[in-house]
Amino acid sequence: MRNKLAPRAAAVGASAALLLLSFTGTAQAEPVTQTGVDQLSAQELPAELVEAITRDLKISPEEYLDRAAKAQELGSYANDFREQHPDQFAGAWIGLDGKPVVAVTSDEAAGRASAAGYTTRMSPVSANGLEKTLSDLNNWIGGLPKDISSQINSTSIDYLDNRVVIDVVNSPVGQALNLPTLLANVKVMLSPGGGGPVDHGPMGGDTYITTPGEIRDTDIGEISVCSLGFNAVNGSGDAVNISAGHCNPALGQPSPVYLPDPQNIDNSTQVGSFSQSSVGDPANGLDYSVISLNDQGVKAGLDRPTVRGANGTTLQVTGTARPVVGAPICKSGQSSSFTCGIVAADHVETQLHVHDGTTRTIRGFAGTACTLAGDSGGAIVSGTLALGITSGSNSSGAPNCTEANLVLAPDGGTANLGIPIEDIVSEAGNGLRVRAANS
Repeated sequence: MRNKLAPRAAAVGASAALLLLSFTGTAQAEPVTQTGVDQLSAQELPAELVEAITRDLKISPEEYLDRAAKAQELGSYANDFREQHPDQFAGAWIGLDGKPVVAVTSDEAAGRASAAGYTTRMSPVSANGLEKTLSDLNNWIGGLPKDISSQINSTSIDYLDNRVVIDVVNSPVGQALNLPTLLANVKVMLSPGGGGPVDHGPMGGDTYITTPGEIRDTDIGEISVCSLGFNAVNGSGDAVNISAGHCNPALGQPSPVYLPDPQNIDNSTQVGSFSQSSVGDPANGLDYSVISLNDQGVKAGLDRPTVRGANGTTLQVTGTARPVVGAPICKSGQSSSFTCGIVAADHVETQLHVHDGTTRTIRGFAGTACTLAGDSGGAIVSGTLALGITSGSNSSGAPNCTEANLVLAPDGGTANLGIPIEDIVSEAGNGLRVRAANS
């Protein structure tokens, strides 16, 4: 996309490459039987999503839904376990065999998790300890000169190997970077700089364009292209759409949002305007926006719980989810349609250098789904649950996902940065809730 605030590539560490190995088989599973996770059946998934799941994840639609459900159950258990035993919890993820794993720091904690039916792994450092290391590392990065800090792509927690990963540009400056010796458990990584219904109305995953002012008065080079995210409703019952904050060309201002007219951009239909947008606010680090929809937007169909795949097929969103390492994910977007991957890290921070000369920290989760320029703001789902909004990727400059996968394979493959939808809903306030089927 052509947005001046577009994030730099957010690359993911070795955990992404490791977890990707879990999808090299042809695993099959019975239909989802987990309780408490409201999802569609495999037969109700759009044909193009099924194609993306089998192509990118190498598993069946049933196994995709099953792993997504297991991930949410694991996430709930891990949150409760961590609250009760903060110094003994060291992370949780879906393992290479599709089974949920809980990492702990003591035999006593391992016994508790095993009794609850989970596979356990012993780790030397607790999740709290890893997060303290990550915080110390980012404080150090924040004090570096811009020409040096710009060579650091991202920092993240790798629970599988119980360490913090710092992704540094493979440049003379990056190679010479002197990491503080007080930071333990840090790894440095060098990386290159059935079918649903067909519906032609706009929805999540489709293109929108936005400008600082009236579109007829804006130079074509100043028009930004992004993807609609999840349709939602605020506390007043008004229809809104949740997208990426950096898509707003006049951050903090109510920039207009249009559905593009390919024949004549000046005739594009305004469907709303940004009512909220945030990029790396120090209090939350989120990259999100809320687009207030006007009557034209509602009439066009942006008041339904749907996101789009290729050729207009739709997926109904059935609820919300939180990122869990190893959980299967699929994203929609106007450039690359449905692509799938897994959550590689549930806590990633990357430095964003914006046009006003300031640096902002963006916090989110990392996935391995291919994401191209223009996909920013699009919806990320796990199973049929809303998981997050696309913020950036390491493949945004590629012409297509086939080339992106070939070029980036030696460096761990494609990686995308997502902003958790539940964090956005909590931070935005005003009674915001994601539209879901049957709710």
